[in-house]
Amino acid sequence: MAKSALLKSSLAKKYWMALTGLFLCLFLTGHLLGNLQLLSTGENAALHFNQYALFMTTNPAVKVLSYLTYISIIFHAIDGIILTVQNKKARPINYVMNRPGKNTIWASRNMAVLGTVILVFIVTHMVSFWARMHFDKDMPLQTVTITAGGMPQEFYLTTDGGYVPKGQVLQGAVVIKNRTEFYDAAANVKIKEGYKDLYKITVAFFKDAKLGLVYTILYVISMVVLGFHLFHGFGSAFQSLGANNPKYNGLIKNFGKAFAIVVPLLFAVIPVFIHFILK
Repeated sequence: MAKSALLKSSLAKKYWMALTGLFLCLFLTGHLLGNLQLLSTGENAALHFNQYALFMTTNPAVKVLSYLTYISIIFHAIDGIILTVQNKKARPINYVMNRPGKNTIWASRNMAVLGTVILVFIVTHMVSFWARMHFDKDMPLQTVTITAGGMPQEFYLTTDGGYVPKGQVLQGAVVIKNRTEFYDAAANVKIKEGYKDLYKITVAFFKDAKLGLVYTILYVISMVVLGFHLFHGFGSAFQSLGANNPKYNGLIKNFGKAFAIVVPLLFAVIPVFIHFILK
């Protein structure tokens, strides 16, 4: 009974809220490092990003971390909603002299609203990119145009560093199976495997002639919301876990503030760069 009560208590929920929140901060850091490749303008920018996307969707260890991330997002959201409801029920009548602006920062009083906006962003973000990468049967494969003898020819890039002439696929000498695998049409033997072109999808999304600017603005707004959420949430997570030492409090607080500014800012720079600068 005591164990059950502990798991259902507000204290336990705050522990889980803190742990899942800090884990998601680690995820944000890793995700950002990979996405920063989109700021590259080199000739191999698309290849490097697509190699990163392939690694993130096929490596067994990364897959395990991905499932932990999905679970953490869901648990963090549900736990936040439950804690908000419990706090409301615990104090149904506002104090006569209630001056929240004097005692707490705006972000701390609106964590549920900020979290809801972020959750909506995550869902739409996953539908636009993650779902297409995993399930879209029309997901394009990365190609490159090479000029030989004055005649440009288009090739599919393959994961072994080679090429498959696109003309062979169109003429039926080679067929594509399982969305990325090239097979000899006659012998039905796998020849090579191509890259899903997530780079092309991402660039096209933010450069769309009609909605690209809207997507860019909404993405930037979402990163501002994320910044406010992290501004309070990072330090609060350590407090919930009992890491409350005068010797380290200042360091944690300052690091949390820097993290809440730098990480969302760098994320926001990416769509702005793609829409306005990338050729």
